[in-house]
Amino acid sequence: MDPFTVEVIKEGLQATAQEMFIALGQSSQSPIIYEVLDYATGVTDGQGRLVAQGQGVPGFIGCLDFAVREALARFGEQLHPGDIVALNDPFMGGGTHLSDVTLLMPVFAGGRRVAFVASKAHWTEVGGMHPGSWSPDATEVYQEGLQLPCVKVVERGRTNHAVLQVIAANVRLPEQTLGDFWAQVAALKAGARRLEELCRRYGVDGVVQAMDALQQQGLAITRRALAEIPEGVYEAEDFIDGDERAGTDRIPVRVRVTVRDGRMICDFTGSSPQVPGPLNCTRSVLISSVRAAFKAVTDPAFPACDGCFEPLEVICPPGTIFTARRPAATSTYFEVDQMACDLVLKALAPVVPHRLTAGHYLSVCGTLLAGRGDDGSDWLLVEPQAGGWGAAAHRDGTAALFNIGDGETYILPAEVAESRYPVRVERFALNTEPGGEGRYRGGFGCVREYRVLAPAFLTASFGRHRTPPWGVAGGRPGTPNRIRVLDAGGRVRWEGGRVARLPLDPGDRVVLITGVGGGWGSPEERDPRDVERDAAWGYLREPVA
Repeated sequence: MDPFTVEVIKEGLQATAQEMFIALGQSSQSPIIYEVLDYATGVTDGQGRLVAQGQGVPGFIGCLDFAVREALARFGEQLHPGDIVALNDPFMGGGTHLSDVTLLMPVFAGGRRVAFVASKAHWTEVGGMHPGSWSPDATEVYQEGLQLPCVKVVERGRTNHAVLQVIAANVRLPEQTLGDFWAQVAALKAGARRLEELCRRYGVDGVVQAMDALQQQGLAITRRALAEIPEGVYEAEDFIDGDERAGTDRIPVRVRVTVRDGRMICDFTGSSPQVPGPLNCTRSVLISSVRAAFKAVTDPAFPACDGCFEPLEVICPPGTIFTARRPAATSTYFEVDQMACDLVLKALAPVVPHRLTAGHYLSVCGTLLAGRGDDGSDWLLVEPQAGGWGAAAHRDGTAALFNIGDGETYILPAEVAESRYPVRVERFALNTEPGGEGRYRGGFGCVREYRVLAPAFLTASFGRHRTPPWGVAGGRPGTPNRIRVLDAGGRVRWEGGRVARLPLDPGDRVVLITGVGGGWGSPEERDPRDVERDAAWGYLREPVA
């Protein structure tokens, strides 16, 4: 096809994925989706190769093509117009943890399957032993909620109400959960309509050819970018903060990155075996996370597609913390997959300084406040936290930004939190504590403080609460993430980084502190004018009160 038509169809595919994203957000019932944007949308070709993505969580987008290929392997030619498949099993292609549910639908035109539309969204409730369906004290996947092992929830346009009844019977918030299900269905149907319109306008063959051309473009652009990275072998190691369930305070992980002959190989051999608690992820999640790092060091601007990732190879033996086997718990997988991405960035930051920063606060810092109202109904506040990013070779780090895996997500607005839940936001400020000093300093984290107004409990997982973000070229490490719980009189009741179902009394305060990013360059080389500017802007560099 002529390149102009290819570009028009490519933009049409991108617009389709973005329209799906908007449709899902505007029709969901959960604040974690419509406010925080903890979801993603995308389009693949008929073979399951990613061709377009909407906004959303990068780790979700990277899993969508794996989920489509899982459905193709399961159903093959038994996928028909009007079918919708649901999947959340972590041990199947595209699964993360049980709260993240993928729905996908084949799109047919001219009597042939030309594409798939897919979305992945965090459902607030999928059952399990704790409200919110994820917890740092899980020891096996069966405790974490209802598993959907690549099943048809809609077949030839007819809803399988038995499956929906099973879902409703296993979750604490059935109306909200099924509302989010139907929001994803609406997004898929919107995407299918747009793809059918593209096929009518440019012909089925034209759209298929454009999808193939897009893959070739992605491959060519990525290879050109890889050629700019010095060939060599680069290594990094770090520690995931463990706990009593993991059997250790620090879980060792490492990567060996080889750049050679237009390819990049990321080998995680030597990382810790899977652990008894939920600090595990599966292979497709590992690959998805490494893809985010790979895109960052090649060409972040070109739309992600399978062609972009053809020169990337990920190696890791089975049974590690990155490639866990059933029945491992995976509900806090986000601490692990983010470390996989961060390891690659740590290895490459010194050789790709124009692309990468020093270490950032890393963790999703997942926070769950929950309770039961006077009417007997459950309430659940679930959100990630923003924190400090590392400094770059030419500027200070960015403050109050979500981690690389959370992408387009947002903090739950204080007004929404206070209107929907029995909490009050007492403080929301930058964390400017000492740490991350350098020629360019690390970005500041955040301090978010809730006062609970009714009996509640706290579940949270803040990674990097022991091992701070790393610096580059003499820059100092940043500061750890942490949680502090105070009673009504201001006395510290508990402090740490990971907690499951900690009871809270009315008047208790939960202080959520995210870290400062790592510094770049020697602190002695910092420009005095930058020091004066920080002081003028009120960045006092004092410990968090």
